Amino acid sequence: MTATAPAPAVDVRRGEDRFATRISWLDSKHSFSFSRHYDPANTHHGLLLVNNDDVVHPGAGFETHPHQDMEIITWVLRGSLVHQDSTGHSGVIYPGLAQRMSAGTGILHSEKNDAWRLNNQEPHTDPVHFVQMWVLPDEQGVDPGYEQLEIEDELLRGGLVPVASGMDRYDGASAIRIRNRYATLHAARLAPGDEVTIPDAPFVHLYVPNGTVTLEGSGPLGTGDAARLTMTGGRRVTADEPAEILVWEMHATVA
Repeated sequence: MTATAPAPAVDVRRGEDRFATRISWLDSKHSFSFSRHYDPANTHHGLLLVNNDDVVHPGAGFETHPHQDMEIITWVLRGSLVHQDSTGHSGVIYPGLAQRMSAGTGILHSEKNDAWRLNNQEPHTDPVHFVQMWVLPDEQGVDPGYEQLEIEDELLRGGLVPVASGMDRYDGASAIRIRNRYATLHAARLAPGDEVTIPDAPFVHLYVPNGTVTLEGSGPLGTGDAARLTMTGGRRVTADEPAEILVWEMHATVA
């Protein structure tokens, strides 16, 4: 992990150019190299290694699998996702609920679109749509952990809302804590004409999971598009239609 200042750049990545995994129960788009999809020139931006946009069919999901030494943030856009892990945590993640899992020395977890089974209800037919993001921790070998926090009220007030952060400047804000003191995830729900200013940081990843926005100096970004900003933060983002954005503010990069 390094804080070396690189050359200024804005790299716009279109949604249709992402790696894709499509199987019977899953439609997944990968912003970076992931699983069998590998491009040595596309492994990360700043500290962000994974930005997967997943749609999971009802009754299906990711069976129990392991992770180690990774901070994993899950952000649900539509529907609900059932989380269970080997530390004893379980629950339902839904829009407006921030969730973080610290893999640390090792953790097993599953993620499924079957919330009705928790209350013996009738099965629903709705897919779940979520974005899962992985960042490196700044210390390896720590105890696994889990945290979630309801931030719907903050989102309704408008502007960029800290979702997950290890930075001191956001201590006491709405964000859940992650184990990296150089990174913060922000989210915003925007009505047409709404405007936010993205953080001024050496590395910023702007992702548009829903809607269309205009990034100052770079033009429109639609659903699935992203912009990787290097030493060019502080730009305005304006919604052209109802939209949601996820913004990583990062003050270091993978060495």
